[in-house]
Amino acid sequence: MKICELTIQAFTEYAKNSPLRNYMQTEEYARLMGEEKYNYDYIGLVDDDNVIRAASLILWKRIGFNTRYGYAPKGFLINYYDESLLRTFVDELKKYYAKKNMIFIKINPEIVVAEIDNKTFVMDDNPNMKLKQDLQDFGFIKLKDNLYFESINPRFNAYVDLKNSKLQNYSKANRNKVRNSRRKGLYIEKGTMQDLESYYKLEKRTEHFSHYRNLFTIFGDKLDLILVKVNYENFIKNSQSLYEEEADRNSLYNEIIHRSKKESDLHRKMASDSKLMTIKNEIVTATEGLRDEDNCIVAGALVIKYDNRVHVVESSFERNHPLLNANYFLYDSLIQNYKMDYDFIDLNGVCGDFKNSNAYKGLNNFKLGFDAKIFEYIGEFDLVFDRPGYELLNATGKLANEFNKDCK
Repeated sequence: MKICELTIQAFTEYAKNSPLRNYMQTEEYARLMGEEKYNYDYIGLVDDDNVIRAASLILWKRIGFNTRYGYAPKGFLINYYDESLLRTFVDELKKYYAKKNMIFIKINPEIVVAEIDNKTFVMDDNPNMKLKQDLQDFGFIKLKDNLYFESINPRFNAYVDLKNSKLQNYSKANRNKVRNSRRKGLYIEKGTMQDLESYYKLEKRTEHFSHYRNLFTIFGDKLDLILVKVNYENFIKNSQSLYEEEADRNSLYNEIIHRSKKESDLHRKMASDSKLMTIKNEIVTATEGLRDEDNCIVAGALVIKYDNRVHVVESSFERNHPLLNANYFLYDSLIQNYKMDYDFIDLNGVCGDFKNSNAYKGLNNFKLGFDAKIFEYIGEFDLVFDRPGYELLNATGKLANEFNKDCK
């Protein structure tokens, strides 16, 4: 068996039948990263009968004066449990990339090693956990298992089973905020290239706008830009109606507390007062919005559709409009929008630190509140071809600089 460069057609055909298929091992992702100064190869391990036994998209670029590194996004498409096949693949990779002065190839396979209970946060390992040691036995260097977001891709991801997703299964906080958001004039709209700039301005970003333009152009109909807009006129009407209903209840409670000395009656009156004040503030906000920016974009998400899954590549919301709960409306709408045609939605990363002191606790609670399951992936490994060169890159800080969220 030997490593050969594959045609796009041959690689795509093999990839779509691999159990490890994913949107990062595709022609579209290769072209996207090609726009971001990466070279790329479609390589395959081909046997004597010209049958492809393993394959991978390998992104590569220069690091140092005359050396290169490679990256197989979300890992090789290979049976990692076939030791003979994996050993042959690794050996042939070393031979093939010696001519390109390749120091190492980084992988982060989409292999689930554990499921974490989203209430107790107890980890339930599966047999894939042994692959961590197996890969090291084959010469891979295991990088630190991070809890936060230091690596190229998150190690912990939140998935929602779309076919069984129901509002009543959301957390109490998420249920309340979703219901609250539904009466505020919010609505979903599929964005076009012309909307990208408005989406881009929702939040401070590290990527240049060209990244989003390339993403939109290259992935085409495999990518959706989903926007949340607000119709402030409807928001005002809904809020006024709620205010009138609550005002009637408040008058009734006012009469009751004049006749009753029960503490529970007083608490109901005080809760109604608070609710009236909240609704009044919402009417003020909606009135200002109607005057200044009706139908403005208040949240959005970029979603890639691949196989039976959809992936929230990223999302943003307008933080100056907290009363709208637009991010809750957005994620609930994504779940409802895709559940007919897809099985799962990947909400992207969560933090692996589940303590209350964790700075990302709000992010975790938000995503897990949609009845998401947490899966832990196997992590990052470097397959090193030139150990002295690798250690020099590490010692000089070039590795740290290169992978400071550089690859997306």
